[in-house]
Amino acid sequence: MIFNSYTFLIFFVSVATSYFIIPHRFRWLLLLLASYYFYMCWRPEYIILIIFSTLIDYFAGIKIGQISEKHRRRKYLILSLATNLGLLFSFKYFNFFNDSLRMAFQKFNLFYGVPDFDVLLPVGISFYTFQTLSYTIDVYRGERAPEKHLGIFALYVAFFPQLVAGPIERSTRLLTQFYNRNYFDCRRVTDGLKLMVWGMFKKVVVADRLSLFVDHIYSYPNAFSGKILTVATIFFAFQIYCDFSGYSDIAIGSAKVLGYDLMKNFRRPYFARSIPEFWKRWHISLSTWFRDYLYIPLGGNRVSPIMWHFNIVIVFVLSGLWHGANWTFIIWGLLHGIYYLFSVHTTNIRTRMAQSFGIVRYPNIHLWLNRFVTFTLVCFAWIFFRSNSFSDAKVIVARLLTGWNQPFIFSPEVRLTNTLPISATEFYVSIILIMVVVVFHYLQEHQRKLLSLGAWWFRWGIYLALCLLIMNMGVAEEIPFIYFQF
Repeated sequence: MIFNSYTFLIFFVSVATSYFIIPHRFRWLLLLLASYYFYMCWRPEYIILIIFSTLIDYFAGIKIGQISEKHRRRKYLILSLATNLGLLFSFKYFNFFNDSLRMAFQKFNLFYGVPDFDVLLPVGISFYTFQTLSYTIDVYRGERAPEKHLGIFALYVAFFPQLVAGPIERSTRLLTQFYNRNYFDCRRVTDGLKLMVWGMFKKVVVADRLSLFVDHIYSYPNAFSGKILTVATIFFAFQIYCDFSGYSDIAIGSAKVLGYDLMKNFRRPYFARSIPEFWKRWHISLSTWFRDYLYIPLGGNRVSPIMWHFNIVIVFVLSGLWHGANWTFIIWGLLHGIYYLFSVHTTNIRTRMAQSFGIVRYPNIHLWLNRFVTFTLVCFAWIFFRSNSFSDAKVIVARLLTGWNQPFIFSPEVRLTNTLPISATEFYVSIILIMVVVVFHYLQEHQRKLLSLGAWWFRWGIYLALCLLIMNMGVAEEIPFIYFQF
């Protein structure tokens, strides 16, 4: 069951209606059963992993809270870390490291007979694993008391709006909310539904339409010129943003309807003026997780310059590896680590250059120049993120400067490898949709709340128009969200 399906619409309406009808003391049970059912719609047997992880972390949290000696408490923290990271490694990373070792052995003509682990990746395992880990670490640090209600804790782990693709919530924020007595609030419900509609528009109208172009181009990188590959990469930048932020909007909106507040996961990332700022705007729940539970424990910036460089690089590389068991994701993370360090070390140089060229006298030009450079760097890194293999990524990078004088050839029906898979009309509609998202975010960035202006009929006309666009321009096929594979 995915958000962009009629099945989810029926499911959510049923759960929300029942939630406000039944007494408060039974609501946690309704949400827990609904969350387990939601997850079991993919593969029922994988619910065992969530339940197992929940029981281990619940037990570890209780024991940590009962013991005062640090060395005795640490073994229960290690139990939680070993269990969760062990499950994550087994299902997501074992085959990657196993294949890498096999290739290394083959280079030296050595026998390596360890077979791969033939199993499908459980959907959302990276998200709920990090969420449960943050709880155990918070209890160990004394930042929260252990949760004694097993059902409430299980709901925190499996809460269906953000179970499979975040935001990665903290126990200090979400757990306590399940004890709140929520009443039906028309304004809150309306706000949540508006956010869900906007997220659905970004997903099925923008992201899924862009995927028709991007998937074809990236499947045959040798067949296309640098101009088309560049356009496909820019399209992918907006595809992954609209896909992932669309999911987050639907998750936050559906939780809001039920009375719960989830953390904001995106804040107009392509308006960032630097790579460090980009990571304060993109996948905020993950970047702050790595900051709080890896970067700071490693010493953060309170260490020697060499160790600080190491801390930055290791965080970004592991962030890339978190996204997928492939060298392309590791290179993507490494690139962003290099970007980050370069940005920090050249701040003064870039400022002096802007002053010497007189750019600082034109703040708007300076601002948009920084945004353009940042967006270009981010798009270059997206090549490795999106490519099906490292070999494909090398082909794309090598061809980026070729064929810029060649015209676009549209052939949506024939689908030849050297022609674009959509019509000219669909191509320009895609560009217009990207511009709609950019303009909307520009208004948000400058705190111009367009939809708060005018009469009520104007605002609701916009909402109705979005619904009509979803129904008439949305891609009919139920395309899974990109981050479900992580």
